[in-house]
Amino acid sequence: MAFTLTLTRRAVAAFAFAAAGAVALPAASLAQAYPTRPIRIVVPAPPGGTLDLIARILNDDLSAALGQPVIVESKPGGAGMIGVQDLLASQHDGYTVLIHISGIASEIPHLVKPPYDPFKDIKPLVEVANSGLVFVGAPNLPANSLKDVIAYVKANPGKVNYASYSAGTVSHTLGIELNAKASLDMAHVAYKGSPPALQDLMGGHVQLMFDGPATSIPLITGGKIKAFAVTTPQRMPALPDVATFAELGFPSLTQVAWVGLWVAPDVPAAVQDKLRSETLRILQKPAARERLAALGMAPGAGASSDDLAKALRTAFDRQGVLLQSVNFTPQ
Repeated sequence: MAFTLTLTRRAVAAFAFAAAGAVALPAASLAQAYPTRPIRIVVPAPPGGTLDLIARILNDDLSAALGQPVIVESKPGGAGMIGVQDLLASQHDGYTVLIHISGIASEIPHLVKPPYDPFKDIKPLVEVANSGLVFVGAPNLPANSLKDVIAYVKANPGKVNYASYSAGTVSHTLGIELNAKASLDMAHVAYKGSPPALQDLMGGHVQLMFDGPATSIPLITGGKIKAFAVTTPQRMPALPDVATFAELGFPSLTQVAWVGLWVAPDVPAAVQDKLRSETLRILQKPAARERLAALGMAPGAGASSDDLAKALRTAFDRQGVLLQSVNFTPQ
């Protein structure tokens, strides 16, 4: 009986070990085989915009590296939240990936309440590209430097406006910061996107704006608007003659936003690692770096997901303080 019982215990132990292996093996095999079908990169903006262009820098190389088609799919609307909801409604298996700006966590929640938690329900997987904004002015503005701008605003109290591409975004709060640091009284005018704001800037209906490089650089190089400073830590390669705010005595206006790939946090870790490593490898290629530079952007520096999440929380808190300082209320 004792001998029989010993055999039974050994059999149970062997069965349990085998069962554990049977559970672990498919998960490992799945990650190793990934992907076995096409992958979608969801773009929460219309085709032809910055996010779409960055996604298309990645998709061909990702497809070649992973051995499956990588499809760029536009899901615009809802302040970028429709794309997030598409990601969350899909299977959390790594076959749907979102490309989005860091502001989806640090800025947008100050404007509208999203139907998800941007710090728990989505995860920044890898930073693809980053850039600051350019402080630009109307062509008829009698100023050719940041010093000139400050002097002009002070000489014309209550008469100078600055545009943003959306209220509550960093394009808005950088103006709040400059007002505070330089003792200015620029009035804010919110627009729905860069194109209409830049149109009014070129026409002299507003005098100043903080804008993204992808939309402002072509107008600067074409002589249609003026550039006074950039918010990046170093000068932008596409605008080597435009000084940084830090160089000009305003280091607190050094701010960089980024575009990255996002996933649901419960996507298998091995799948996340594969997507992340292949994306970082692509960003080292000269062709990808050149295409990003043409958009006024630098490739991601390889920060970990945890570090990106911490930076987003810090940026969210900072944005909230600035908006509270002017009693901002979402429209």
